[in-house]
Amino acid sequence: MRTFLLAGGCFWCLDAVYQQTRGVTSVISGYTGGHVPDPGYYEVCAGTTGHAEAVEVTFDESVIPAEVILDMFFALHDPTTLNRQGYDVGTQYRSAMFYRDEEEAMLYKEAIERNQALWDAPIVTEVTRASRFYEAEAIHQDYYANNPQQGYCQVIINPKLAKARKYYSAWLKS
Repeated sequence: MRTFLLAGGCFWCLDAVYQQTRGVTSVISGYTGGHVPDPGYYEVCAGTTGHAEAVEVTFDESVIPAEVILDMFFALHDPTTLNRQGYDVGTQYRSAMFYRDEEEAMLYKEAIERNQALWDAPIVTEVTRASRFYEAEAIHQDYYANNPQQGYCQVIINPKLAKARKYYSAWLKS
């Protein structure tokens, strides 16, 4: 098993797609990269803690390659906008990959290079050493699965799921 710590804007979006990906055994929404111990959702959303909304994705590499998990990450958000994903603005919505060792840092940098060809503007995703990851409140876990009719899910997440189905259908659960 391997675990990546990824931030691509709102954690609900990444969670929704990775929960439906074959070989993914766990997706935990949370906060990382900040300076305040044990932050809460409203503190992070206020942009005062330095944390990013992130997901900790654990997957079985014998089922899905690490490169596919990372390529999906770049397809699910706009890695060319600094501290912003659509209407979500602030450092808490930054595009970031948090590594735990040098091998992981290299995988992340290779993924950026590989995916740059898909974008007209430069990718601004930060590659940073992982700091403590704080699990988000229970309401944020499996958010899309528990709230599919909520407006944000309909307008923001559903198009991302459609994109994932279009480009990564072979890797998604039936």
